[in-house]
Amino acid sequence: MPGGSFVDFPQDLTDAQDELRQVRADLQTLYRRVPWSAEPLEAWETHENAWRPSSLPASPGWDPQDAAEIARLRARELELAQAIVTHAYWSEFAPADVLAARDALKHHHEQQMADASS
Repeated sequence: MPGGSFVDFPQDLTDAQDELRQVRADLQTLYRRVPWSAEPLEAWETHENAWRPSSLPASPGWDPQDAAEIARLRARELELAQAIVTHAYWSEFAPADVLAARDALKHHHEQQMADASS
């Protein structure tokens, strides 16, 4: 492992991870706001004898602006995930250590917040 720890991530890698976290948060916020179906669909419910009864109201579908924003965020999420996974930094690690290093990157923001509050 370089330097024996994961604190020295390249800036472009931490920037990509931070943006990925924000993009995913933005997607979750948007998904909570839009109707349950992207396309207009009728209301439905399971049969009365269903093992787990469920139902959903009719969905008007997503409006074009929301659909475009979701598509943009999904595309950016994929770009960022690809940039992170294929970053040259990971080649510095033994294959068995890459997973722990990637996990540390996912949590680097939390560590920075904890260090700042200390």
